[in-house]
Amino acid sequence: QVQLVESGGGLVQAGGSLRVSCAASTRTFSAYVMGWFRQAPGKEREFVAGISRGGSRTYYADSVKGRFTISRDNAKNTVYLQMNSLKPEDTAVYYCAADHGEGSVVAGTQIANWGQGTQVTVSS
Repeated sequence: QVQLVESGGGLVQAGGSLRVSCAASTRTFSAYVMGWFRQAPGKEREFVAGISRGGSRTYYADSVKGRFTISRDNAKNTVYLQMNSLKPEDTAVYYCAADHGEGSVVAGTQIANWGQGTQVTVSS
């Protein structure tokens, strides 16, 4: 079991930027594929971005391609989501996820570890 703690959420105006972070409590962080998901009010949780164990492969939802960047620092046990050109429709609770399977993270299924979430609100 991996404990994941998100931080960095907040309120930002449309067009602005925000970076959220997720710190993992595990000695084997580099063994986990990491992902970011989000859930807006009244909607299902959806995949946002994923990154492979070493960081060489990244995946993005079409809605955030070109605006969001996922990265990780295995020495710091941390994964980041840099969000630029934010839109009101990006408003959601953002969740960090960790799993050994790359397919699980990208598909958003059978993920073993979830964070508690951090609120991101984009005002128009």
